[in-house]
Amino acid sequence: QVRLVESGGGLVQAGGSLRLSCVASGSIGSINVVGWYRQAPGKQRELVAHITNGGTLSYADSVKGRFTISRDNAKNTVYLQMNSLKPEDTAVYYCGALSYNYWGQGTQVTVSS
Repeated sequence: QVRLVESGGGLVQAGGSLRLSCVASGSIGSINVVGWYRQAPGKQRELVAHITNGGTLSYADSVKGRFTISRDNAKNTVYLQMNSLKPEDTAVYYCGALSYNYWGQGTQVTVSS
C-alpha cells in the first residue's frame, strides 16, 4: 500500500493562499486518478479535485477558479494550490486514490473571517 503524507496546511485569513503537498512513499505513476478531498467538522468527506495521469482535471463547483490540482510523478507528489480562500474552505484536507483506498493522514486548513 502506498503511504501518502500531506503537508502545507495552516491558518490563513480569508482571501489568502496555501499550497498543499502530498508526498507518496511509492510511485504515483501507477495510480491513474489521484485527488484531494476535505472533511469539515460535522460533515462528510467531499471531493475537492481530481487529476489523472493524462492531466485531466476535475473540480468541485465550490472551488472552481480558486483551486488548482497538479501532480509531479517524478517527485511522487500531488499538489493543491488554494487561492482566495474562504472560511467555508476550513476542513481537514486529504489526498487519496479512491479506487485503491489510499489516503493520507490529512492536513488542517483553517480560514479565519
